[in-house]
Amino acid sequence: LKSLRTRMRECGVVHQFRKFQSIFAIGQKMAGSESLQATASNVLQRDLRERVSSSRLLVVGAGGIGCELLKNLVLTEFASIDVIDLDTIDVSNLNRQFLFQKKHVGRSKAEVAKETCLRFNPNACITAYYDSVFSPTYDVEFFKKFDLVLNALDNRMARNHVNRMCLAADVPLIESGSAGYLGQVTVIKKGESECYECQPKPRQKTFPGCTIRNTPSEPIHCIVWAKHLFNQLFGEADPDTDVSPDTEDPEAAGDAGKSALRKNSGNSTIERVTTRSWAETQNYHPVRLFTKLFHDDIEYLLSMGKLWEKRRRPVPLTWSDLPEEDGGGSGGLLRDQRVWSVRECGGVFTACIDNLRAQKAACSDLELVWDKDDNVCMDFVTAAANLRAHIFGIPLKSRFDVKSMAGNIIPAIATTNAVIAGLIVMEALKLLDGRLEDCKTTYLNRQPVARNRLLSTCRLVPPNPKCYVCQPKPEISVRVDTATFTVGLLESKLLKERLGMVAPDVEIQDGKGTIVISSEEGETADNMPKPLASFGIGHGTRLQADDFHQNYQIVLTIQATDKLPEGVEFEIEGDAPRPLLPEGEKEKSEEEKPMAQADKDDVLVVEVAVERPTPRERQKRKTPFDESEDSSHGSTTAKKQRTHNDVVL
Repeated sequence: LKSLRTRMRECGVVHQFRKFQSIFAIGQKMAGSESLQATASNVLQRDLRERVSSSRLLVVGAGGIGCELLKNLVLTEFASIDVIDLDTIDVSNLNRQFLFQKKHVGRSKAEVAKETCLRFNPNACITAYYDSVFSPTYDVEFFKKFDLVLNALDNRMARNHVNRMCLAADVPLIESGSAGYLGQVTVIKKGESECYECQPKPRQKTFPGCTIRNTPSEPIHCIVWAKHLFNQLFGEADPDTDVSPDTEDPEAAGDAGKSALRKNSGNSTIERVTTRSWAETQNYHPVRLFTKLFHDDIEYLLSMGKLWEKRRRPVPLTWSDLPEEDGGGSGGLLRDQRVWSVRECGGVFTACIDNLRAQKAACSDLELVWDKDDNVCMDFVTAAANLRAHIFGIPLKSRFDVKSMAGNIIPAIATTNAVIAGLIVMEALKLLDGRLEDCKTTYLNRQPVARNRLLSTCRLVPPNPKCYVCQPKPEISVRVDTATFTVGLLESKLLKERLGMVAPDVEIQDGKGTIVISSEEGETADNMPKPLASFGIGHGTRLQADDFHQNYQIVLTIQATDKLPEGVEFEIEGDAPRPLLPEGEKEKSEEEKPMAQADKDDVLVVEVAVERPTPRERQKRKTPFDESEDSSHGSTTAKKQRTHNDVVL
C-alpha cells in the first residue's frame, strides 16, 4: 500500500485515475468469475469482514449521495442496512441518482433504492422507511439499534437532528455533503470529535432542486424559485432549473401530472415544453402567466398524490379571486419594509411582466440579467416568491427581507457524489475496525492542491468545550427585548429554528416550575402572543428547555436589553465568534477568499464560510473557529475551501 501511495503521488490527477483503473482490472482478473461484491470483500481482513457482515447501518437520505452510498455498501457486503427518506422521485433526479429510472417517478426514493440495490447483492437485508427522520417513531432507542449512522441529507435542520440523536444514543455518525465540484466527509463520535453543531454555521442556503420545484417549505425556497423564473422568462435559461413541474404541455397542467406519470411507466421519452417557450407563444400575457404558474402548475403538483401524504397540500390561486387581507405589515412602514398583501403581489407581478417584456424586446437578442439593485427585478422576485409562499402556507416576506436572502446558484455534480460516497465507506470501515484514531475529515477540492491531489485531509478536532449541544450541561445567554419578544417567537425562532429543537418544553427556573411552553398540542397556545415580560421573565431569568424526543436539554439565561441592532430579534452571546488572525495578517476581502465546501448533494444554492484553521493553527490561535455568513446556505454563494465539516447536504 505504501509503495502504491508513493507511485500515485508521483503522478498527476489523470495518471492517478488511469493507474487506479489498471489496479482495478488486476483485481478483477484475480477474482476470476466471482461477483463484484465478492471481489470487494476479498480485500478485507477476516475480522473486519465479519464485522461488516454482522453490523447494522442506518443511512439517512436516498438522494444523490445516498444512491451512491447504498450501492457501495451492498457491494462491500454490508448485510443489514436501514434507509430512511421522505422524498419521492422527480424526473430531475434521473440524471445523477442512478438507482432510479423514469418508471419510478412519483415513488418513494427509499423503497426504490432498496429494490435496485438488492439486484446488486440479493443477500443484503435492506429495510426502507418512506418517512421523516423527525418522526417520534425514530427515537433514541431506535438509533441505539445501529452500529453506525451515515448521513446523506440535504438540509441543515435534519443534520442537526440526526447529530443530536446519535449523541444521545452514543452511536458514531459519518457526516457528508457536496456542492458542485466540492465535497467533504467527517466522523462524529461523542466525546472524541466535534459534533455537527460544535461550530456556528451560516444560515442554510443550499437546497435540492426537487424541493425548489415541487415542495417548498421555507421562504428561501420560494425566493430561489422566483429567481429561476426570472431567468426562465427573461434571462439566460437553464433547462435543469425550469420552474414548472415536469409536464409535457404547461397549458394542460391540470391533467399533466397523471399524463406524465403514465408516460414515465412506458418506454416513451419525456418531452417538455419550457416555461419560456410557452410564455413566448402567449406573448408573455401577464394573466395567462399568472394562471399557469400559480394555478395550473399547482393543480399539476396536487395530481401527484404521494407528495402530499405527509405534507400540507398547496392551495392554487385564482386571478379573479385573490385575497385582499393585509400581508401582515403596518401601513405606516416604508414599501420595502412592509409585507405586501397577496392581491398587491399579483398586481406587482403583472406590472413587472409588462415592464420586463418591454425591456427584453428593446434588447433584441440580448438576455436580461437579474440584479438585486434593479427595482423591477426585485419587485418581480418579491411578488413571485410571496405568491408561491402563500400557496404553500409559508410566511410572506417584505421586499427588504427578500433582497437580503437572494443569492447565487450552482449545479449538482454526479461524480462528486460518487467520490463522497466512496469516502464515507472508507471511514465506516475504519470505525468498524476500531481505528477511530485513523479517521479523518476529508475534502474534495475543485482544483488539485499539494502534490496534485484533489483530496485533502485533516485530523478530527476534539469537541468544542463551549458547544451547546454535545457538552454535558449546555447553557447559553440570550440578549432579547423581553417587552416585545413573544413566547411564540421564543419557540419558533430561537428554540426550533436557531437551536434545532423539534418539540420543546420550557419552564422558568423560579422554584415554582412555571411552564411557558408545552410540547402538548394546545396546552400553552394562549401564551404564544404574550411577551416574555408578562411572565416575569427579565434580566437574569433562567429558562430550562427540554426536547424529550432528542433527549436534549439546555438552559437559557436571559439578558434583557432594548438595544439590539435593527431587524435583529435576539442575539446568542458568543455565537459565531470571529477567529483571531496571525499577527500582521490582514483579513481578506470576500473576493480574495478561496471557495469552500457547501452543504448539499442536490445543491442549487451555496453558502460562504470562513477558511477553517488546521488543528495546529487552532492551538496557536486558542480561539474557536467560526463560520461567518456572506450570503446564504444553501446556499447561495460558494463556500470557501477549508477544513471543516459544514456540509449540509
